[in-house]
Amino acid sequence: MKFFTSKRVVLFLLFIFPLICFLLLSTGKNNFTKLSTLTKNVTDVLEIDPTKSNTLLGNVSIVCFLGEDVNKNKAGLFNLNQKIYKKFIDNKKFQIIALFPEGKEIEVEELKEEIGAFTDMKKWRFVAASKENINLFYASFSLAAPLVALSSNKAFIIDKELSLRGRKTAEEYVYAYDMNSVSELKDKLKDDMNVLYYEYYAAFKERNKNKADR
Repeated sequence: MKFFTSKRVVLFLLFIFPLICFLLLSTGKNNFTKLSTLTKNVTDVLEIDPTKSNTLLGNVSIVCFLGEDVNKNKAGLFNLNQKIYKKFIDNKKFQIIALFPEGKEIEVEELKEEIGAFTDMKKWRFVAASKENINLFYASFSLAAPLVALSSNKAFIIDKELSLRGRKTAEEYVYAYDMNSVSELKDKLKDDMNVLYYEYYAAFKERNKNKADR
């Protein structure tokens, strides 16, 4: 057919098709998939932090457990710093909470210096707590896999309302993210953090829309 000339096809693809997509997206309802809530009412780290200077409430937090051998997860922490922390450092209310047992302060200071050589540490929070309190805090996640010597190679997402977040679908169940796997940090943790932030953004827009409609 003469109507479908190559020039008209190119014009359609360049101008008309994107416009149609924009109109559909701007007028339709937002049905994006929210990040699954796996456990509610996680204990706030404020309750086990002797300094009472750190809290999960009101923050988007990545939590990790350094354990009795602080250097065991060093490589994973460097991965977390490079692939996640640096991507979200400018996001509001973002932080990384790294828990370690009391008595390991010297090793942690050395670790902080090593990580700090490559980045601004303003949103890293290193929290010392008793062994009992670390175990109690982790128990509030309600997970089957235990900590080993107070340590885990996993990173966990805790939202502003103290809920453990992750992926729970028919295809996969992800409650935490392997810090030793660069691909898992980039392809899953980064994506899931973006989903969570967009969830808050969409809720903010909806609240403002409702205020305007009153």
